[in-house]
Amino acid sequence: MSSLVRWEPFRELVSLREAMDRLFEESFVRPGAGRSLPTGVESLVVDMYETDDAIVVKAPIPGIKADDLDISVSGDTLTIRGETKAEAEVKEENYVRRERRYGSFCRSLAIPKSIVADEAEAEFENGVLTLTLPKAEEVKPKVIKVKAR
Repeated sequence: MSSLVRWEPFRELVSLREAMDRLFEESFVRPGAGRSLPTGVESLVVDMYETDDAIVVKAPIPGIKADDLDISVSGDTLTIRGETKAEAEVKEENYVRRERRYGSFCRSLAIPKSIVADEAEAEFENGVLTLTLPKAEEVKPKVIKVKAR
């Protein structure tokens, strides 16, 4: 035998309000909570900006050697891969806090303009990777001089 349940229209509103409160709390109060980014994406942050002649990408990657980085350009996609290795001399039970991430990472970015991949340059200094991707001639701004008479 089924039982009747009294319909209370405000019960659904309360649950909607609770859902919205959780959404704002996870988004603004605790940044990063509730994010479901693929592993490694959150550990490699980048700055990308444009100059007249190139697209420049900077990424802080501490604790890695330049030889352990793999950078490739395929079409309009830039991919940065690498791996950070854990220190083996500290025993797991001796840790008080462990926040550094270890393991492989991969980050792919869309390049906003056409570039000349063969002339790209990469520098790694003080844990910061700087990529300079020269723009193709057709996307560089053209300057037309005006002659006065």
